[in-house]
Amino acid sequence: MQLFDLTHPAEQRLPIVISVPHAGTEFPDDIQAELKSHLLPPDDTDWFVHQLYDFATELGIPILRARYSRWVIDLNRNPDSAPLYSDGRVITGLCTATTFLGEPIYQDERTEVAPADVAWRRALYFAPYHQALQRLLDDTRARFGRVLLWDCHSIRRLVPAIHQGPFPDLILGSADETSAAPALIQQALQQLGSGAYSLQHNHPFKGGYITRHFGRPDIEQHALQLEMAKDVYMNDAELAYAPERAEQIRAVLRQTLLTLGQSLLQ
Repeated sequence: MQLFDLTHPAEQRLPIVISVPHAGTEFPDDIQAELKSHLLPPDDTDWFVHQLYDFATELGIPILRARYSRWVIDLNRNPDSAPLYSDGRVITGLCTATTFLGEPIYQDERTEVAPADVAWRRALYFAPYHQALQRLLDDTRARFGRVLLWDCHSIRRLVPAIHQGPFPDLILGSADETSAAPALIQQALQQLGSGAYSLQHNHPFKGGYITRHFGRPDIEQHALQLEMAKDVYMNDAELAYAPERAEQIRAVLRQTLLTLGQSLLQ
């Protein structure tokens, strides 16, 4: 059973590690058999994000991508299921039983996954991904003296249960400016905001568990999350990859990562 794909560059030339925790689409047979088939594949998958960032290996950056769906386990939630936000939005847990719209995903209409099942999934799926991510960060920091984790996400332009009104094109999360050095945050904002894309910082997303947990600027282990509206790189229906749109944002992402990587090398 392959839990994730780790794509190494021929040579790691920049002290950056990319994480894609929500692009997975696979399910164990026993879990899939319990889900409502008309909800599959899950709409809240971060479709094609690993494809959007596949240029990164050419820059000398490794990419870690989960293979299993966030409906199996959400790799960007607190392992104890403590809520990431307390502002009234719909928040799916570590092992969700509903969609972002609050619709039950299991045929038996359960409102939560049994604690024993959650613990089993946490050991089988959650821990190995985070251990692999920490190894990548440790190896990179040992080689370069510092490292940046870039956690990649996408979301539908409109999700009323989370946020009233459309999301901006890009949302940079720095856990209220605690997960990375101020200079890196400012460089990221400057590069991401240099094009035609609308950009917000820490609102309405400030980074999930991955950014908050791995962001340790005190030891030169920095972390930033980039959330992106799906129609930035997909078609208007947010169902298919749109190559022309994707190439435009890929150019911005490429320059952003290059700038951050070169800054870390100084």
